[in-house]
Amino acid sequence: MQATDLIRFNLRLLTGQWFRTLMTLLATAVGVSAVLLLTGMGEGARRFVLEEFSLLGNDVLIVLPGRKETTGGLPPLTGEGTRDLTLDDARAVLGLPGVKAVAPLVVGLTQAEANGRNRELMVVGTSEAFFQIRQLSPAQGRLLPALELERAEPVCVIGQGVREDLFDQTPVLGRWLRTADRRCRVIGVLENRGVSLGTDMSEAVIIPVASAQQLFDTQGLFRLFVQVRHVDMTDDLKPAILDLIQARHQGERDVTLITQDSLLGVFNDILQLLTLAVGAIAAISLVVAGILIMNITLISVSQRTSEIGLLKALGASERQVHRLFLSEALMMALLGAALGVLIGYALLWTGHWLWPQFPVSVPGWALAGAILLAIAVALLFAWLPARKAARLPPVLALKGITDAQR
Repeated sequence: MQATDLIRFNLRLLTGQWFRTLMTLLATAVGVSAVLLLTGMGEGARRFVLEEFSLLGNDVLIVLPGRKETTGGLPPLTGEGTRDLTLDDARAVLGLPGVKAVAPLVVGLTQAEANGRNRELMVVGTSEAFFQIRQLSPAQGRLLPALELERAEPVCVIGQGVREDLFDQTPVLGRWLRTADRRCRVIGVLENRGVSLGTDMSEAVIIPVASAQQLFDTQGLFRLFVQVRHVDMTDDLKPAILDLIQARHQGERDVTLITQDSLLGVFNDILQLLTLAVGAIAAISLVVAGILIMNITLISVSQRTSEIGLLKALGASERQVHRLFLSEALMMALLGAALGVLIGYALLWTGHWLWPQFPVSVPGWALAGAILLAIAVALLFAWLPARKAARLPPVLALKGITDAQR
């Protein structure tokens, strides 16, 4: 038998036993689509997180109050220390050679009221440098003015969500907004950028840092964003910043400095590991599909003993009969894998259509691995039943007698 004869023979068999073929194809398709769906979601989550953190740029350092000694892994996002970061620390860091801008942050939740409406909102106290570092632009009006850090001004910039919730469609520029017991005049509305670094700036009210310190009755800063003049200067500035703050804090190194590269590297490793883990879990369904193929092939052998005997009587060798059953399993695996690829990508693109912000991306290794695994599992589990069929004696096979009946 030539390859074309073998394919035509198997196609007649698969279409003749359509229900059995359909069940096998569905089992394989579910396994392949599960692998693609879970790895695609994992890879999409990895890209989404990395894109969000990349908004800071490679030239930004984050200084957090407190310190934790670590031996690797995720850099501490919060620290333990006795001293807070202050505006004087921010001013001192800004004076270092190579530092382009410093943005202090004070963050808290409070009740906001305007236009007869109120709701709990996140209030961010910062300086004008924050908008440059975070790449934020105004959709209306202007951003915070350049002020001395200790100067409190009753002005604010709001996100699109705050505008819709508190002011609806009415003009907002120049309107007053009350946060707790203080008022501020709206001077700008941020361009809608969605969620960034886990923070939805459309739901934030941004005020001068000194105003936020008065509002929350605190002198400590939540963190400092430090932008360097050139990315090549980052390695030199890291120890300089730590040494400067240590000297200002009476010789105690009680801050943590995080670079974007360290954050991206850790998140990338963690999310890649999770993607591999969920892909391996999904691959178990392919093993189940292989077991189903083995059972179906065993049933097929018992039902086709006369056919096997006729083939051998006509001169077919054990190798040819063995190849016949293996090619049948291979065809079902290929068709099931193709169906699974279509289902997997359809589900991913449906999810992307429902949530456009989430990127759709299936790693090449996941696509190739799912298809190869489906083929390998099908051939592996079909090997024994095919071997059994190949060893049936022609006379007994023509009589329809199986090994079990003997």
